[in-house]
Amino acid sequence: MGIISWIIFGLVAGVFAKFLMPGDDPGGFIKTTGLGIIGALVGGFIGTRIGFGDVTGFNIRSFAIAIAGALLVLWGYRKIKSS
Repeated sequence: MGIISWIIFGLVAGVFAKFLMPGDDPGGFIKTTGLGIIGALVGGFIGTRIGFGDVTGFNIRSFAIAIAGALLVLWGYRKIKSS
């Protein structure tokens, strides 16, 4: 269930990240959800590596990690684009 769950989490996390960090992003919904998927994968990787435990299935902890990763990637994307 690993990568498939992170893709699904990423779609939802991208929407949540956009809601939590509103702003004028070029690319709109498609790019935001793509960044959400990337962020969920990054969040899952980092969360597992720093000791939050294995990220498995659909649960609140995994969803929080996915949203945190999506926020991190969205923030980084905005910083790169504003330069």
